[in-house]
Amino acid sequence: MSKVLILGASGKIGARAADAFQQAGWSVVRYRRGTDMTAAAMGCDVIVNGLNPPNYHNWAQILPEITAQVIAAARASGATVILPGNVYNFGDRGGVWDETTPQRPFSRKGRLRVEMEAQYRASGVRTIVLRAGNFIDPERKDDVMGVVLMRGITRGKLTSPGDPGAMQAFCYLPDWARAAVMLAERRGDLACFEDVPFAGHSFTVEALREAVSRATGREIRIAGFPWLALRLLGPVWEMAREVVEMRYLWSVPHRLSGEKLARLLPEFRASDAETVMLAGLPDQVRPDQAMGPGKQPVVTQ
Repeated sequence: MSKVLILGASGKIGARAADAFQQAGWSVVRYRRGTDMTAAAMGCDVIVNGLNPPNYHNWAQILPEITAQVIAAARASGATVILPGNVYNFGDRGGVWDETTPQRPFSRKGRLRVEMEAQYRASGVRTIVLRAGNFIDPERKDDVMGVVLMRGITRGKLTSPGDPGAMQAFCYLPDWARAAVMLAERRGDLACFEDVPFAGHSFTVEALREAVSRATGREIRIAGFPWLALRLLGPVWEMAREVVEMRYLWSVPHRLSGEKLARLLPEFRASDAETVMLAGLPDQVRPDQAMGPGKQPVVTQ
């Protein structure tokens, strides 16, 4: 039986990956922070790195330390590392981003991510970067839908952090986890370092508004995000500073190409757009509860 070590098993990526690998018949080991990672990795075929530094201000110190730990564990065990990449690497030049797109990070976190991936590439450890946009987790309220876009949905509004007409890349985490398992099972056929964009679903906040309006039968409006308040809180609240740093991305039209993943996993099928776009609706405004008898939700694809 194949065996996977999940780092950050209580987080969004880690929890979803653990479920997907277990459902696929893998033996799943959940790493416990503070223990010997190399010892935990012995006998494992794959390591899924779902770890994130606990605090933003010391990313520059902790991220390389975590990376070195994971590389050492993978080198000792012979495991392949699966790393959830993001779109910070590409900076503020919009378009369709793929594995050949020049990485010109615009933010401090983007530069750190580029440096981290370079560590893996230079290490010689087999690595798969499965790169995705904003995470959507249907079972959690601390994702981008719950915390940002649908924070006011019970009052009939969506919150747009930037240009509501700008295309944005989103990643439905159950889909990402399934793709990670499929790539893990074909790791022997891949290059030592693979950068694989995960297209997921791309849509604008305006398209999301239309989808939610049609599905719930309610008129949904778009409100702005309280950036001024976050700027004022920046000097005393670390999270506010970090969120403000990434503001630019919400007005940069972009999506991730799905061509490479389709070549590697031609049988992979993502969840339908309706499921993804409505995943963040709270129970009191879910379509099956908000709509009258005999009505069916209609969602733009």
